[in-house]
Amino acid sequence: MKPSKPPLRSARLLDQLRERIRYMHYSLRTEQAYLYWVRFFIRWHGMKHPRDMGAPEIEAFLTMLATNRKVSASTHNQALSALLFLYREVLDIDLPWLDNINRPNRPKRLPSVLSKNEVSRLLAVMDGEVGLLARLLYGTGMRLMEALRLRIKDVEFDRHVIIIREAKGGKDRVVMLPRGLASALKAQIAGGRALWESDRQAQSPGIEMPFALERKYPNAGKTWAWFWVFPSPTLSTDPRSGIRRRHHLFEERLQRAIKQALSQAKIAKHASVHTLRHSFATHLLQTGTDIRTVQELLGHSDVSTTMIYTHVLKVAAGGTTSPFDQLEATDIQTHQKLTQTTTIG
Repeated sequence: MKPSKPPLRSARLLDQLRERIRYMHYSLRTEQAYLYWVRFFIRWHGMKHPRDMGAPEIEAFLTMLATNRKVSASTHNQALSALLFLYREVLDIDLPWLDNINRPNRPKRLPSVLSKNEVSRLLAVMDGEVGLLARLLYGTGMRLMEALRLRIKDVEFDRHVIIIREAKGGKDRVVMLPRGLASALKAQIAGGRALWESDRQAQSPGIEMPFALERKYPNAGKTWAWFWVFPSPTLSTDPRSGIRRRHHLFEERLQRAIKQALSQAKIAKHASVHTLRHSFATHLLQTGTDIRTVQELLGHSDVSTTMIYTHVLKVAAGGTTSPFDQLEATDIQTHQKLTQTTTIG
């Protein structure tokens, strides 16, 4: 039996959408994306209410995105997910045509991976807080937002582990704490302690707590244990609650730093922050780490997702010899034999 949903308190459609997204604990980015696509969908159909529309209107909208705007498969899927969420979760309309709308297939692309030498060159030109963050991403395989959302209590120096809470899919996992980063991470935390003490003296609101913990433990957000490992140097206004508090470091800082470091290190590859995670997985497999272990460290639900790094590894490791190289080797041997025969004669 399908569980009942709590009644929506808002009267306006977009407010109802926002309310349901927050009830389902979706991220702020998902909320912003879904609101954008639903608003775009309604405006494109001349402000017609979604209750008065159905499969033809959704398919026409998605066709326009694919043909006129030429959006990628991932953007196309995001728009469709937003509309399905609107009809199922907000309007409570679960019609058969919702399941029959086809999603475009996302092209399977090999991830961009840096060699160990390239990673070393990249990290050599990065310093400070963003440099430590980049080293931590490569050393643990964490996603960017997983590292930025780390709390003091989640770093265990005695056991040399980092606990990642509420990662993708709402799962927790444990990754290694690189011993070579322990001292730098302790220094980073010591710097964060000064910011935390400053916030307490200024009686600033505590940092954001996940889900309902702020109501259950109203003072926990002010404690040192829940403070960010990578806090922002300035206070900012929470876009959902409107409270001015200290957020974690803004993700674009590292993204810009990586782009600049690639240029300085003269690495002519298309790479991003996420490339450090790809490189972590590939290099682990390259040194003989079991793929199941890599799967757990990355937090993949299915090992087939992790298997893509084995395809990268096969090419990168040069496991298969090109027939051209074999031909070249044969030619050299033949030439040497002919030379020896001519010399003897």
